[in-house]
Amino acid sequence: MNKTTSKNNTGYLFLTLSAMAFIAFLGMYNSDQSTLTGLFLIIGFVSLSIAVRWFPLFKGFSYSLLIFSAVCVSMYFPEYFLGIGNFKFSLLIVPLLQIIMFGMGSQMSLNDFVGVIKMPKGVIAGVICQFTIMPIIGITVAKLFNFPPEIGAGIVLVGSCPSGMASNVMAFLAKANLALSVTLTAFATLLSPIMTPLLMQTFAGELIEIDFWDMMLGIFNMVILPICAGLIFNLFLNGNKSRKSIIIEIAAYVSIIFLKNLLQSTSEGISQTQIVSTIIKDLLIFGLLPVIAAYAFKLTANGRKDKLEKILSFISMLAIGIIITVITAAGRDSLLEVGLLLIIACLIQNMFGYSLGYFIAKLLRLKEKDCRTIALEVGMQNGGLASGLAIQMGKIATVGLAPAIFGPMMNITGSSLATWWRSKSTE
Repeated sequence: MNKTTSKNNTGYLFLTLSAMAFIAFLGMYNSDQSTLTGLFLIIGFVSLSIAVRWFPLFKGFSYSLLIFSAVCVSMYFPEYFLGIGNFKFSLLIVPLLQIIMFGMGSQMSLNDFVGVIKMPKGVIAGVICQFTIMPIIGITVAKLFNFPPEIGAGIVLVGSCPSGMASNVMAFLAKANLALSVTLTAFATLLSPIMTPLLMQTFAGELIEIDFWDMMLGIFNMVILPICAGLIFNLFLNGNKSRKSIIIEIAAYVSIIFLKNLLQSTSEGISQTQIVSTIIKDLLIFGLLPVIAAYAFKLTANGRKDKLEKILSFISMLAIGIIITVITAAGRDSLLEVGLLLIIACLIQNMFGYSLGYFIAKLLRLKEKDCRTIALEVGMQNGGLASGLAIQMGKIATVGLAPAIFGPMMNITGSSLATWWRSKSTE
């Protein structure tokens, strides 16, 4: 028996186990044995996630299926994911998001922002589409389904956030314009401290109270500063730039830290002593620590970027899984009330994002590769940021539900679309 046959047999074995578990789940769905029913559902998704890894065409769905497994676990056994003693697991969400954003920044450079000059039409079109189509669809869907205000605000929040690194991966798989995708993600993220609070205030202000400055500072802390830390890490890890370039870049990142603290002092009216203390803390965490980490990585791993990418990828995937699990457990009761409708609403928002992004790009007579890129950038949002903002607002169990559903869903739809596009000509 050759290796290929052996692998296929293993895949079919887990596929059979998955089918049996799902059948058992359906057979016991209306029974009183909810624990056993839940276990069958969890086994079904875990087995399916293992099974698809043996089939190249479906291998990309393995992680998303594991996320569904985690969601099932937190739905049936939520008490284990709320906290230990007085410690609430929801407190982990912001630090985990910062780690994810640091990983994103470590894979970027200032050249990603310079791409705005090289591809102005595609970048401008992509950014405008992203910050108009998705929030408008979000509020429309929220009103159409008549969701409770905080649930509806969560859908708008998803649409008001920029895209994340997932869209870059899908752009690569879809044979789209990867350079444009990375530039769009970088530029939209840079605009998010202003655009996300503004869009939330405009479209969701009637649903929940929105504190513009508080949300802006939250995005700086959760996204902008960790990405700056990642950029600094990347700058010193590569070490292939002149001293003048390094000084200019460091000055730019330090200026962002000072800007964030200036905004904080203006909006919160904190004392000069507190401002100085916060600036020093931010400089140490987001400035000095990345430099130390870069040199430490050079010494321990000989600066091998492939190893770094694997480590950061694993940490990011684990962090996303934990965030979604905690949010699902916290919002279990609300999900039981609106779960199916919310899934349908998020799917509609996701599908319209892809479709409208693509067709508007076509109307602007952009190249096929650019159209695919804009479709993916519009349809795929930074669900982690939306989750972090929900926790900041103290509404993880309501506002945080749409981001928790949208994240895994967009990975499945995005990878499916990318796989289909991959087989199509870009001419």
